[in-house]
Amino acid sequence: MASLDLHGEPAPARWSRHLLPGTMVDGPGADRSLRDWAVDVLITLVALAIGVAALHSTWAEHAGTSGGHPGRSFPALPVLLDIALGIASLAALWDRRRHPVGVAAFVIAASSVSALASGAALAVLFNAVLRCDRRTLAWITLGAIVAMSVYGLLYATSGADLRNNLVIGILLIGFAIGWGLFVRVRRDLVDSLQERNARLEEEGRLRADQARAAERERIAREMHDVLAHRISLLSLHAGALEYRPDAPPAEIAATAGVVREAAAAALEELRDVIGVLREGTEGSSRPPQPTLTDLPALIEDSRAAGMRIETELELGEGDAGATGRTAFRIVQEGLTNACKHAPGTLVRVRVARSGDGDLEIEVRNRAPLTPASTLPGAGSGLIGLGERVELTGGELRHEYAEGGDFVLAATLPGERRPR
Repeated sequence: MASLDLHGEPAPARWSRHLLPGTMVDGPGADRSLRDWAVDVLITLVALAIGVAALHSTWAEHAGTSGGHPGRSFPALPVLLDIALGIASLAALWDRRRHPVGVAAFVIAASSVSALASGAALAVLFNAVLRCDRRTLAWITLGAIVAMSVYGLLYATSGADLRNNLVIGILLIGFAIGWGLFVRVRRDLVDSLQERNARLEEEGRLRADQARAAERERIAREMHDVLAHRISLLSLHAGALEYRPDAPPAEIAATAGVVREAAAAALEELRDVIGVLREGTEGSSRPPQPTLTDLPALIEDSRAAGMRIETELELGEGDAGATGRTAFRIVQEGLTNACKHAPGTLVRVRVARSGDGDLEIEVRNRAPLTPASTLPGAGSGLIGLGERVELTGGELRHEYAEGGDFVLAATLPGERRPR
C-alpha cells in the first residue's frame, strides 16, 4: 500500500525519490537528493576536465614562453593565480542553484583570465538558462561573450589563433545556451503537466463535493415532500388526543385509528423515498411518483384528518408528467403549511387551465382562528418548491392577500392548445 505525504497525496516510492531533483520532491529550498549529488559531482568533473585541457593548451603563455610573439605587450599570467581562480570557480558551482546570478557573475569574470575556470563558466551559463529570467540571462550571456573575447586576446599567439579561440568560444556558448533552453522547456512542460493534473484533481474533488451536496439536497427535498404532510396530520390528531382527554371513548378510538393509519402511511412513503434514493442498485425499482391524478386522494386524506377544504379542480389526461408531479407537490405543501400554521381554518384549493394551456394552482387559507401551531418546520419547503417550479419553467408566488389570507400560487407551462 502506497504511503501518503503531508497533503494526503501518494508519496513517491523510496527509490524514485532518489532519481528526482530535491525541489521536485520536497519543494523549493529542499536538501540535495541523491540525483542532485550525482549531477553536481558529474558537472564538477566535466568542468574540471575542460579547464585542465584549456590550462594545458595555454601552458606556454602562463609560463611566459610565448615563442617571441611580436604583439605581446603584457606579462604572462602566473599559473598559481589561474589555478586559484579555477578552484574557486569549481567550488562555486555547488552553490549555483541558490545563487545563480551571483555565481555566474563571479565564475564568468574569473574565466576571462583563468583557463581552469573556462569549464565552470559553461556550467554556470547553462544553470543561468534554467533559472534566470530573459533580461538577466541576456546580461549573463553578454558577460560570457566579453569574457570569452578577453580570454581569446590574452592567450592568442597569432591572428589565426585568436580567430579560432573566438569561434570555439562562440560555439561552446551557443551549445550551453541551446542545451539549457531544451532542458528548461522540458522542465516547464513537466511543471505544466503537473499543475494541470493538480488542477484536474482539484476540479474532480469540487465536482464530487457538489454532487454530494446535490444528493443531500435531493434527499432532504424528498423527505420533506413525502413525509411533512403525513407527519403534520399525525401531529394534529395526536394533539387532539392530548387536549381532549375527556372525549368519548369512541371518538378517542377513532382518532387513535387515524393516527395509526397516518403513521403506517408515513412509514410506507418513507420506504418509497428510500427506494427512490437507491435507484440504480440491483433489484431496486423506483415507485411511481404522485401527480395531479392523485390529488383527490390527498384532499380526502386531509379532510379525514379534520381539515376543512374547498376544491375547484380541473384535471386532464396530461397531468401525469413532470408538470403534474410539481403541481401535486405545490398543493401538498400548501395543505401542510395550512395544517401547521393555521389549523382549523378553511383552505381553498384551485387547479385550472388557462386559455393558452398553462396550469394554474392556488392554495388559499383563511387567517388562523387559533394561535399558530408550534409544530417544527425546516423552513425550506417553499425554497424547494421554487426550485421545482423553476425547473419546469413556471412561476411560484406566496404572499398575504387582502384580508390576511395566505396565498400559495403557481403557474406551470402546459401543452399549448391549437387556436
